[in-house]
Amino acid sequence: MEIVWQTPANPPERQDYIFHKGRRLVRPYYFEFISHVRPSPPSLSQSLPLSPSLLLSSLLISTSDDPQVKNRWAGKTVVDFFAQEFKGRPYDYYVSAVQCGRIRVDGETVPVSYILRPSQKISHFLHRHEPPVMASDVTVLVEEPDVVTVCKPASVPVHPCGQYRKNTVVGILQAEHGLAPLFPVHRLDRLVSGLLILARNATKADLFRQQIEGGMLQKQYIAKVVGTFPEKEVCFYKLLLVDISIYYNHREGRSMVEAGDSCRDTPTKGKTASTKFTRISSNGTHSIVLCEPVTGRTHQIRVHLQYTGHPIANDMLYLSEYVDNRTDVGMSADRAAGKSLIPETNNMYVDDCEETCSRNFSIDPMCTQCPNLAPTGYEEHEEGLWLHCIRYSGPGWKYECPYPGWAFLS
Repeated sequence: MEIVWQTPANPPERQDYIFHKGRRLVRPYYFEFISHVRPSPPSLSQSLPLSPSLLLSSLLISTSDDPQVKNRWAGKTVVDFFAQEFKGRPYDYYVSAVQCGRIRVDGETVPVSYILRPSQKISHFLHRHEPPVMASDVTVLVEEPDVVTVCKPASVPVHPCGQYRKNTVVGILQAEHGLAPLFPVHRLDRLVSGLLILARNATKADLFRQQIEGGMLQKQYIAKVVGTFPEKEVCFYKLLLVDISIYYNHREGRSMVEAGDSCRDTPTKGKTASTKFTRISSNGTHSIVLCEPVTGRTHQIRVHLQYTGHPIANDMLYLSEYVDNRTDVGMSADRAAGKSLIPETNNMYVDDCEETCSRNFSIDPMCTQCPNLAPTGYEEHEEGLWLHCIRYSGPGWKYECPYPGWAFLS
């Protein structure tokens, strides 16, 4: 079988996408991931360029003086390393991949018993299957010489990360609009929709960065929450101010509020966080709320709304106190949190998708994902969060995005 692989030099193209029953899928393709075993990890600014169009996955394995790090990697074989760090594929796959040369060290084929050493380059050549996203267009709102603004659909990541490369805002804009390079000015979580600002050159991106670091940007979101959201007079405006620290739990993949206790000297893990909320409308069952984050913490709006007793109405991660283990195979934190609340995946949909679309690509006999278009474990019923970015403004500029359909209560 002839194999042609793609590298970061291969941009996404329009024909790479398949649309099927409301989902945007990507034809599986060969790709080489490169990891480095380094004596010490560089800072983020040193290891990653500013451009989000970086399409090369890099893993830094530290061998610093930290004894925990040393113990973690001491005596690891190349197969054990992959099997323990990348659990999405079975152990036998990694054995076969090393034996046939799809996994190499410093460009050379090595035995499965090979022990990794510092300063080595590890490459993994594989058949890559990306998760599908919702088929909504990435709508260009404003196109200027230095700036592009778009309405980001829910479920689509902003830039290449994790399992996503082509099914991203940056990838879709390059494939369907020829827009590249692009530098996202701010981030939106994958499940969040709305306004996304992208600089078209590094100089403009750096100017936005300076304004963000200087606290000169104002951000506005809207959310559809449970119940009738309260109103409170603050400085003659009917808004509710939530000013409470947030702690992000990496293991569970969620944030939680951390109320301080002035009578205790116990140090807190949380970071200060403040959000202003204003009720726009309510029908007694749901409310549309304007959310203005003063700080920018992970899941800040979502956890602050939960704290008020009015969580986002379809936010499975914060509607329930019960959270499954973050390490569930094939699940994001949001899907794991709502696993017991969402019906089983429709197998008829998956079978139909395979039958309809599998003939659009060549099946790799070694691939653990073929003939499926989507990775094993991906849940097709995932939907967007009722949280939408509507406005960003700064010194002398303002960009806006239309309201989504769910924002208009009947």
